[in-house]
Amino acid sequence: MIVGLLSALLAALLTGSATVLQAVGARRAATAGPETRPEAGPEARPAPEAGEAAALAGALRQWPFLVGVGMDMCGFAAELVALERLPLYAVEAALASALAVTAVGAARVLRVRLRGSEWAGVAAVCAGLCLLALTAGRDGRGTGDDALRLGVLLVAVGLLGAGWAAVRYGRARRAPLLGFVAGLQFGVVGVAVRVLPEPRLPDLLAEPSAYAVAVAGLGGFAALTWAMQHGSVTSATAAMVLGETVGPAVVGVLVLGDHTRHDLAPLAVLGFVAAVAGALTLARFGDAEQPAVTA
Repeated sequence: MIVGLLSALLAALLTGSATVLQAVGARRAATAGPETRPEAGPEARPAPEAGEAAALAGALRQWPFLVGVGMDMCGFAAELVALERLPLYAVEAALASALAVTAVGAARVLRVRLRGSEWAGVAAVCAGLCLLALTAGRDGRGTGDDALRLGVLLVAVGLLGAGWAAVRYGRARRAPLLGFVAGLQFGVVGVAVRVLPEPRLPDLLAEPSAYAVAVAGLGGFAALTWAMQHGSVTSATAAMVLGETVGPAVVGVLVLGDHTRHDLAPLAVLGFVAAVAGALTLARFGDAEQPAVTA
């Protein structure tokens, strides 16, 4: 269990720090980017798609951005280790605490001023994680049946359709709807990894939960990226936190047999609520570049 706790905290630390580094790289790329020549007319301006592609290419030439991408990959690997050893509710709450890491990093590196409520959110996240560490039992031994492993794939595919519907019909509510879809997809990743059988290559090719990891991971990334680009970062991130934490926690407890230590369920619930509530107060740091600009 100690390995699982350390892995979950490491995943949060790596993911939260990666967001700050990627914001630093994006800032440097924007500062070093070519300026529009005064003599150039409107017809010389690049299309929005070309501008976004150029911004991404410029960020990829900045070492902080590349280090941040590498830290994200290492964070996902640490998450996989945690999912094998801890209840789903503990892992997902720890992942939400990455927002606290991003907030503190943004305050120091990006010179973002945290409000009093946001410092309280950081404290709530830390207190909640401490309670979860003290109360979390072993993950349930249940790995689900064939119906559950097929079900996570069908849910992942269905959420792709929900994301398309949010883009097409969401309008003013597009950002929170897409953020919630992204959170549900990331939650599906956690459940799918948990029910994944032994990773033997011939068997994985016919394993629905393995495909669910890929579909939900890519779908969640796409939904969150679209939400960040076309709506409020705060509302999108808050909705993502709720979708990512609550769903897997319920599945873990009701289906997979996750549990707390003896007679400590109320404290575990309190810790989970505190960690998630603290993360919600830090939702504007879902994209560290956004609070840096507004500050």
